[in-house]
Amino acid sequence: MQLGMGSALETLCGQAFGAGQVSMLGVYLQRSWIILAVAALLMVPFYVFAEPLLLAIGQDPAVAREAARFALYILPGALSFAVNFPTAKFLQSQSKVIVPVWICVGSLCFHVALSYLLVTVLGWGSPGAAVAYNLSLWAIALGQSAYIIGWCKDGWRGWSMAAFNDMWAFVRLSLESAVMICLEIWYLSTITVLTGNLQDAQIAVDSLGVCMNINGWENMIFIGINAAISVRVSNELGAGRPRAAMHAVIVIIAESLLIGLLCMALVLIFRDNFAIIYTTDLELQHAVSKIAGLLGLTMVLNSVQPVVSGSLLEEDGKALSHTST
Repeated sequence: MQLGMGSALETLCGQAFGAGQVSMLGVYLQRSWIILAVAALLMVPFYVFAEPLLLAIGQDPAVAREAARFALYILPGALSFAVNFPTAKFLQSQSKVIVPVWICVGSLCFHVALSYLLVTVLGWGSPGAAVAYNLSLWAIALGQSAYIIGWCKDGWRGWSMAAFNDMWAFVRLSLESAVMICLEIWYLSTITVLTGNLQDAQIAVDSLGVCMNINGWENMIFIGINAAISVRVSNELGAGRPRAAMHAVIVIIAESLLIGLLCMALVLIFRDNFAIIYTTDLELQHAVSKIAGLLGLTMVLNSVQPVVSGSLLEEDGKALSHTST
């Protein structure tokens, strides 16, 4: 949800940057921090009361209890998204990606080392994994924030009360963006929950998990493409070049479709083999093979959807960027 809400900032910052209104970027960033912080606090009860919620939808009591406990462990990390996503979008909208990449690489190395120490060496188990997860996320959030405040003086002009202006319009755009992202993610989560109620639930859930993981690999590509096209389109719209924006959308849709078709072809060619990287269970491999066709079709559809949704969001944010300046 917060990823979707943070995408509104990418739209507005990208258009402001394209229009040369760089001073507005810091205001938009602060506004997004405020909105996402409130949203994060509103989501806390879902973490605190995860066990009764899971039991209410028919989940196994032991699974619900363990999941609820882990949800509490990772709550501090979830709160970091209110800082993390806006700072990332702020930097992406200006094509300042090198420093954030190195921050993420450093955080990844820190996460791996800390996870090994806490989980393997000290034997803390899931609490240790949660601690490493939380600290790594906050390292990224604070690192990006420090970079913005210390080195992005063109876009960051200090704290401003202007961040509280036009708040509702910003909230509306954030919610629209969040709905698109949430629907895409929640339908997969819902399928997983429903699959757990099938007759042979273990094989069904495991085979679906393998396919969703493969699909997740592909999604990483298109999440990156989505960010790139969102920045490009918003920059072009902000600069008053709608034809250039449309040309960029057409090119990236064609490119994404080709990548999706290639991924589908690979899945269909190796439908009887790709599950081996996850399991040696022959029954599970056979189950994955039977739904490989649906996986391939899903990968093609998912190749275009993020690009189209990102482009539509830029158009919706264009009017808001004009009213805010």
